[in-house]
Amino acid sequence: MENSASSIKDSNTTIVQGPITPRDSHPECGLLLAEPVYAEEVFETRGNSLWRVLPEVQINMIAFSGTIGNGLFLGSGMILALGGPGGAVVAYLLMGTVVGAVISCLGEMTALMPVNAPVMEFPRRFLDRGVGFAVGWTYWFAYAVVATHNMVGAAETARYRYVDGKTNVTWEVGEKVDTAVWITVFIVLIALINLFPVKYFGMLEYVVGSAKMIFIILLIVMMVILSAMNPRKSAYYQKPLGTKYWDSPYSFFNPEYHITNKDGSVRVIEGALGRFLGVWNASVNVIYSYVAVDIFAATAAESKSLADSECMKMAARKITLRIVILYVLAMLTCSFLVPYDHPFLNGKAVSLATESPFVIAVVEAGLPAAGEFFNGMYLFSSFTCAVNSVYVASRVLHTLALRDQTGPEFITKRLQQCHAGVPTRAVLATVAILALGYLGPGKGPGDRLRELSSNCTVSFLIVYGIICATYLRFYQTLQEANSLGNTAESQNGVYDRQNPRYPYKSHGQWLKACYGMVSCFILLIFNGIPAFLSDPFDTRAFVVSYISLPVFILLLMGYKIRRYGLHFSSWGAECSNDLRNCVQTTSGTHRKGRLIFPDHGPTRRNWETFFAWVWAWTK
Repeated sequence: MENSASSIKDSNTTIVQGPITPRDSHPECGLLLAEPVYAEEVFETRGNSLWRVLPEVQINMIAFSGTIGNGLFLGSGMILALGGPGGAVVAYLLMGTVVGAVISCLGEMTALMPVNAPVMEFPRRFLDRGVGFAVGWTYWFAYAVVATHNMVGAAETARYRYVDGKTNVTWEVGEKVDTAVWITVFIVLIALINLFPVKYFGMLEYVVGSAKMIFIILLIVMMVILSAMNPRKSAYYQKPLGTKYWDSPYSFFNPEYHITNKDGSVRVIEGALGRFLGVWNASVNVIYSYVAVDIFAATAAESKSLADSECMKMAARKITLRIVILYVLAMLTCSFLVPYDHPFLNGKAVSLATESPFVIAVVEAGLPAAGEFFNGMYLFSSFTCAVNSVYVASRVLHTLALRDQTGPEFITKRLQQCHAGVPTRAVLATVAILALGYLGPGKGPGDRLRELSSNCTVSFLIVYGIICATYLRFYQTLQEANSLGNTAESQNGVYDRQNPRYPYKSHGQWLKACYGMVSCFILLIFNGIPAFLSDPFDTRAFVVSYISLPVFILLLMGYKIRRYGLHFSSWGAECSNDLRNCVQTTSGTHRKGRLIFPDHGPTRRNWETFFAWVWAWTK
């Protein structure tokens, strides 16, 4: 295999083709085949392929909008009830570091090699093609289920009722219209929006993402004001709450962990073990709130900012900072207004939206109309999050088809087709999975949603853990490619992480990858603890918590059997360690996101530089 690298330059960046590290450097990879050149790797912008038309601002908002859905607004109540106010904040912070480590790994690889569906492509290149195949299908189905989860959440949110003896509010339209009707309407709308040309889809998502960001910021400000101001006459309390629900007789952590058995009886575990179980289960559930922060990478193949080699770097950093900070602040501020033992947070809610601590906070502050507005925003957020999830899933399915990994040829050829840059058949195939939303309702509001979110959490833990493992192999491959020493001086920035022209690196990234991988696999193994604590053993909860793991293994084995049959000696790792399509910056000094003043003192150029830096981090 030729080790020299050829490059294609434009005014802003350099795209480097090669090198591919020799097989002798990676004997553990087993059979090493030459990588075919796929259509999406030629960076086409027209024709029967995805179009590169999304600017950086739209990429940022697609990722942000796709993350903000049921997880924060409808799931935070359960987190607060499990962990207590301090435990909930700790859970969001702790899981934020895990997800941040994963996104740093994915961001660095995507910034260097902006390819289709990087979440499945990188494991295919650096771990094993079978692993890439299994990750691709797991990732596709997980996002399809996330879309279903958010769509069902939107449908159930439409049935808004708040009845607690003091307030009685009901949305008549939601109560009279069957949930299946809402689901049908949402499926049609989701399909239509995802069939928009990507250019207009990006514009729409920019507006949606901006609206969500403004809403969350105003929500946090409102929670702070309500906790400090003198209450209204119609409020449920007479004095400002302040930190009441953090102080005695309440506590930083919820001291009790409640287990509901199948016969309806409740068993309570108290003390240190109870606090630990509460925070642990809160942390596992928080992972679902962070699902979709990886969407920025899915847009790489449609980014017209490829020439701006730092687009992916900024997207990775901004989405992590924005989501973690906003989530932690939202959880912190609402915990001042709602106690962790509130009946609506502990199974007594009469509708899905009333499980939200934000709705409870404004209603008990004497603002029931604000609760209705919040519910409307929840519906909007859940629906738009479902739209984004279908977008990501369809791109993954399209990439699987480009890899000839979607079954018979007549299916594969159709899934490969694009119209106006949109993989229409892949979109429609993904939308078909939304029919899962018609499954019968659970025992109470949100039961079905909790099962769907639990299944999604496990799938994403598998994918995120593999992303971190992939980065470790990628890191080693970069070191070996750099040690070859036969690349042109102008291309050294591609393989040398210490070179100032290397697109994106994070300090201590190797350790972050180890931390993210170990954390994801620990969460994966022990996420089903509640099933074991139930009396008798909760088989349904166990299956929901772990079914994704054997499915992933079966996908991997199926790939190996199809390729090699039962010749187990040929089942070794099959990876290419391919470093083609790398991108490097043209300047090692002027890097986006860094604040370097050109002059001394408050000059005009310094002010322009400062505002440009602020805009780079806020757009």
